[in-house]
Amino acid sequence: MAQIFETIMLICFGLSWPFNITKSLRSRTAKGKSLQFEICIVIGYLFGIAGKFVAGNVTYVVAVYVLDLLMVTTDILLTCRNRRLDRLAEEKECVG
Repeated sequence: MAQIFETIMLICFGLSWPFNITKSLRSRTAKGKSLQFEICIVIGYLFGIAGKFVAGNVTYVVAVYVLDLLMVTTDILLTCRNRRLDRLAEEKECVG
């Protein structure tokens, strides 16, 4: 039963990431995004996965962790891209 609750928790957290990814793709800006927050989320997921391996309790829940981890990593990459786009836009404003 604990694994079901853990899976539901991960799914609930994971539902927000496609919205963040879509927003990052469309907005093309990193304004309002916190890279530190996203890195903390990745670290949390990595410790969750490590906990499953240390406890010898590797089940389908690990797949949900990995899926969430991939989505957060995608959003981190988009945040980095958008920071670069923000810098380029600022440089263009300064020149023009």
